[in-house]
Amino acid sequence: MNSYSNVFSFIPSTKDVVRSYVSQRDGEVKLGEKVSVFSDLESFQGRYVVLGVKEDFGPRANLGLSGANLAFDCFLKRFLNMQSNTFLSGDEVLLLGEVVANEDFTVVDDLRLGITELDDFLVSILVPVYEKGLIPIVIGGGHNNAYPLIKACSMVQGKAIDVINCDPHADFRALEGRHSGNSFSYAVKEGWLANYAVLGLHQQYNSQSMLDRLLENECYFTFFEAYLIGERDFLQDVDNQLLQAGDTVLGVELDMDAIIGMPSSAFTPSGFSLEDARRYVVQCAKSKKAAYLHLPEAAPKNECEEAVVGKALAYLISDFIKS
Repeated sequence: MNSYSNVFSFIPSTKDVVRSYVSQRDGEVKLGEKVSVFSDLESFQGRYVVLGVKEDFGPRANLGLSGANLAFDCFLKRFLNMQSNTFLSGDEVLLLGEVVANEDFTVVDDLRLGITELDDFLVSILVPVYEKGLIPIVIGGGHNNAYPLIKACSMVQGKAIDVINCDPHADFRALEGRHSGNSFSYAVKEGWLANYAVLGLHQQYNSQSMLDRLLENECYFTFFEAYLIGERDFLQDVDNQLLQAGDTVLGVELDMDAIIGMPSSAFTPSGFSLEDARRYVVQCAKSKKAAYLHLPEAAPKNECEEAVVGKALAYLISDFIKS
C-alpha cells in the first residue's frame, strides 16, 4: 500500500475511531467491540476486509448526482452498533480504512482524470488484500471503483475474472475517459474481465448503443421489466450465472441504485426491494466463488436518508459475511 496519489489519501482504521461509533449498553456486545483494524492485518484470522471509498467523482463525471462520498460513514454508524452474537461475532471482519478525496473538481475532464488516479491508488491498496487470500468488501463511492476491484483481483489471479452485477444501468458506456458508467467496458477492453453478467437493466435507461456494445462483447443481460411481469425469475437467473462461472472466481456487484427508493446517485422509484437485494447477496456468497463484494452509489442527503442507507448497507454486508 505504498502507492502515492496527489488527489486521494488512505486513512487506516484505528481502535479509537471504531470505538467512537459504538454506543455501549450493559449486557450487550456490539460488532464494533470485536472487529479488527488496519494494525491487525498481519495477524488477522478472518476472511473479510472492509474498505470505504469517500468520493463522488465517478457519478458526477457521468453527469449523475453527488453524495456517494457520504455512504461509508452512514454504514459504520449502523454496522458497528449491530449485536455481536452467535450469528455474527465481528471476529470475521477487519476494517481496513477509508480512501478520501483531498481536493475537488467541477470540470468533467478534471473529474475523469482524477478517477484514473483513483483507479491506480485503489489497485495498490487492494492487491495486498487479495494476495493474503482475503475478500474485500468495498462500500461507498461511485461504480467507477468496480474497475480497480476487477483489475487488482485479475492481477493476483493471473487471469481475467467474471463479474455479476445487479444494476438498472449496464455501466458499459463508451471508452471516453473514466467515470461511473464505464468500469466494465474498460475492464473488458483491457482484458481484466472475462465474462460480464448484468441483471435487472431498466429498458428505457440504457441506450441502444450501450445494448449493442453488450451484445458485441457477448455479455449476458436481463431486464427488470421481465421480472416485473413474471417472464423471468430473478434468483433463478442469479443461480444460472453462478453455475456458468464454473471454477472462476466471481466479482459481486450490487449498485444501490437497483433498490427501490434507495437514496442514490440515480434514484429509482421502481426497482428491486431491499429483500430481493439481500437474497441476491446471500445467493452469491453461498456459491463460495465470490472474490469481492462492491456496494457503490448510495448517496444520502439528510439524516433520514443516512439512516436508510446505513441500515441497508449493514444488512447487506452482514448477510454476505454470514452466508
